[in-house]
Amino acid sequence: MTYIFLVAGKGTRLQPLTVNYPKTLYRLNENDTVIQRMIKLITKHDPDAEIVVVTGFMHRMIEKTITDATFIVNPFYAVTNSIASLWFAREYLDREHVTIINGDVVMSDALVKDVLCQKTEGAVVLFDSSIKKSGDYNVSTAGDKVVVMSKELEDYDGEYAGVVKMDREAAGKFLTVMNDMVDNGQYDQWYEDALVQMIFTDNFVLKYVDICNYDWTEVDTVRDLVLAKKISQD
Repeated sequence: MTYIFLVAGKGTRLQPLTVNYPKTLYRLNENDTVIQRMIKLITKHDPDAEIVVVTGFMHRMIEKTITDATFIVNPFYAVTNSIASLWFAREYLDREHVTIINGDVVMSDALVKDVLCQKTEGAVVLFDSSIKKSGDYNVSTAGDKVVVMSKELEDYDGEYAGVVKMDREAAGKFLTVMNDMVDNGQYDQWYEDALVQMIFTDNFVLKYVDICNYDWTEVDTVRDLVLAKKISQD
């Protein structure tokens, strides 16, 4: 499977810690940074994994710490959002199975093994139904499908966990919409917004996996860093 890590951002919510240092390189233990640990777990459970890392902010520093990965630079990271970063890696969406991961996500070994490295049909997002207050990017569901995802939701069924998994057919449909959005100057959007647009305009089926029984975090605050260190002890 192909895994695309999006690590171009400046991590402004963790400033001043991230003024001169990318948060994906924060050390979780004596051996691993945030991204090193995730790549190590993926290659442990998926030995044939293809790793793609889309960088931007302080990209040379990140590139020095990772081996056996393809690097793509979003040179416009300061004025774009994740849809632009993924657009630069668009050729890697043409794979039988692709998983897109926000570069500041930290997961338990069990979550990587049971969910992240498993192939899926169609398009699937990971979300945590135990988080129904103070979520960052949230998910509303109906049955086994996602109805909408947004930062603006006040009532929702859980927090989005920063991962989208797609097979080739779903990724092809997504690529068409993403290209149209970028062509229309919407390069300041989250890439997930393309999926939401597809739900509303194309009746696109976006399913979900609830990971509430696993340990994970997205590193946006100092508190998240502490939790990530605890998770990395497994």
